[in-house]
Amino acid sequence: MITTLSRLLRMRLALMNGVAAVGGSLLFPGSAEAGELCALGGGVALLAGAGSALNQLLERDLDALMQRTRLRPLPTGELTPLLVLLTGLWCLLAGSLLLFAAGGMFPVLLGWGTLAWYLAVYTPLKRSTPFALLLGALCGAVTPVIGWSAAGGSLIDFRIILLAGVLYLWQIPHFWLLQRRHADDYRRAGFPLFAPPAKESGAAPFFQLWVVALIASALMLPAFGVISRSAAPWCLAFCVPLFLAGVRKLEPMLFASLNLFPLLVTAALYAGR
Repeated sequence: MITTLSRLLRMRLALMNGVAAVGGSLLFPGSAEAGELCALGGGVALLAGAGSALNQLLERDLDALMQRTRLRPLPTGELTPLLVLLTGLWCLLAGSLLLFAAGGMFPVLLGWGTLAWYLAVYTPLKRSTPFALLLGALCGAVTPVIGWSAAGGSLIDFRIILLAGVLYLWQIPHFWLLQRRHADDYRRAGFPLFAPPAKESGAAPFFQLWVVALIASALMLPAFGVISRSAAPWCLAFCVPLFLAGVRKLEPMLFASLNLFPLLVTAALYAGR
């Protein structure tokens, strides 16, 4: 049952969201209490889990058509739609209470807004337009903003805008490559493709420009104090292979580098505080 719930809530992704939210909180000057940070991380992780459960409820018919999602709890019959709905609502309630304990009502409202955007805007739109990805990426970018706001930070502070912007830019090439790898799956389910299939040669100039924009914004992180300046050489050392992989179209290397990117940024946030 634990494994089933883990697949329903996509626990690894949910926990990554929680860690990113705590990183956003640590970016704000001042010392947060350990209990508040735990409540913040747990609250965001639960809201992310709620989003995953409710999304799987809405897309259970499409998940059954795709190889990469056909073993999720609803297509396999391990869980009923009612149980998935109740699990999602419980995670939503528990996550909201933890977020409120961590930073008051504003981060809760940010979390609700992100969840509503994901379920009511991105989820239906991605069936009709490939550019829904540009809207859906906003959800991942907001995660550290929730932590920042819980710590008392202003939403117009350039540091949190830059961090959110970097995470937004990261998601586009990441999901571009994911779509290329699973193009047949997405077509089978009727999703319009943002990226050409992997068997088609090359990557669009748009994609390469996006990778360059990601690298440029990442190099701004130490310059503007988002991460420690001592981390600048590591940031540069990571960006060079990312750039070369993008220019030379080395997709396996590029995909691996992009998967590591948010982990390294989050680690740099923690190391500098």
